[in-house]
Amino acid sequence: MKITEELVDYVAILSRLKPDEEERARITAELEKIVSYMDVLNALDTEGIEPLSHVFPVKNVLREDAVEPSFLREELLKNAPVGDEEAFLVPKAVE
Repeated sequence: MKITEELVDYVAILSRLKPDEEERARITAELEKIVSYMDVLNALDTEGIEPLSHVFPVKNVLREDAVEPSFLREELLKNAPVGDEEAFLVPKAVE
């Protein structure tokens, strides 16, 4: 795929960038390199290769749920600038 200046301009519009002429030339060259490398990858034979979701093996690091004692509600609400007996009261954010 040939990267044209029109394509670079289109991508610049989508990304809301305004590159000058020097930046456009550099971006065009970089995109050419990226696309040519994708062509190299597309040429590889991947028949029979299982897709990976991660390069390294991933294991679940979550701990088991355990019921533990919590703070008393009254004690937590002592720190509230404004509160009632149930919860923190905050100013209304949405009309």
